[in-house]
Amino acid sequence: MSLKIWGRTDSSNVQALMWCVGELGLPYERIDAGHRFGVNDTPEFLAMNPNGAVPVLQDGDNPPLWETGAILRYLANRYGHAPFWPGELIARTEVDRWAEWSKINVALGFTAPVFWKVVRTPAARRDPAAIAAAVTALETKLRIAEDRLARHDYLVSDDFTLADIQFGHVLYRYYDIAISRADLPALRAYHDRLKLRPAYRTHVMVSYDALRA
Repeated sequence: MSLKIWGRTDSSNVQALMWCVGELGLPYERIDAGHRFGVNDTPEFLAMNPNGAVPVLQDGDNPPLWETGAILRYLANRYGHAPFWPGELIARTEVDRWAEWSKINVALGFTAPVFWKVVRTPAARRDPAAIAAAVTALETKLRIAEDRLARHDYLVSDDFTLADIQFGHVLYRYYDIAISRADLPALRAYHDRLKLRPAYRTHVMVSYDALRA
């Protein structure tokens, strides 16, 4: 039975979910929802997720799931295997710790204060100083990843894990948008490795032109 997923391809949270689905090789049906597609404000959708946000996932007859991090852990627990999602508690918690760190410090530190302000804000209303400050704040966290990536191929270890999905799904836009960036060679090499992954190219490296102000 295939997964049923509500969400648009240019939502960063949906991209994280779809990248995970792609890495796990799971069959799915995706329904456009959110932003210009609507759907997420209908009674039927709100019955699944009262927040009216995407993504939402339904796996068979199980209740609908929302909140991207929770969905990713569900998929990893149900369909993933070590080293992507280790069975041993300490090793799994290490992956989960870096996944949570990535969501709170990198994804949230990039999407609203940087991406939205650069791409989704009209040029006349942009605040270059605020954008530069947000990029600087983000890059203090990226330097933590830079240190790790100078020693490992991926965020947790030399193996690709769930943490790389939570961390890496924003890097395509980070490197693509018009901002000044710090010189972080290990991070850039890591992103180059991610770009070799078919699921990353399919689900993350997609146009965000429809989001432009």
